Amino acid sequence: MGAIFWIKRYLLAALPLFAILAAVEWFKGSTTTNDYLSAAVWAAIAAGIFTYMAWRRFRNDQACAVCDSLPGVGKVKKPR
Repeated sequence: MGAIFWIKRYLLAALPLFAILAAVEWFKGSTTTNDYLSAAVWAAIAAGIFTYMAWRRFRNDQACAVCDSLPGVGKVKKPR
């Protein structure tokens, strides 16, 4: 899995999270630039942690409990 895959995964986590956090700020009634900037920073940090942990699990070849419980998914080792 190359860099493009991980960048896409990061963006797929960061953009919806930013939308959720920005919507919360909007519903609260505080619509200053600082509130949206704060939502963007928190979304970037959370997506970064999420993506890093997924990359680390991939690199260490750790099993994924959710993936292993799906029907039709065998425990296939990736080629080295």
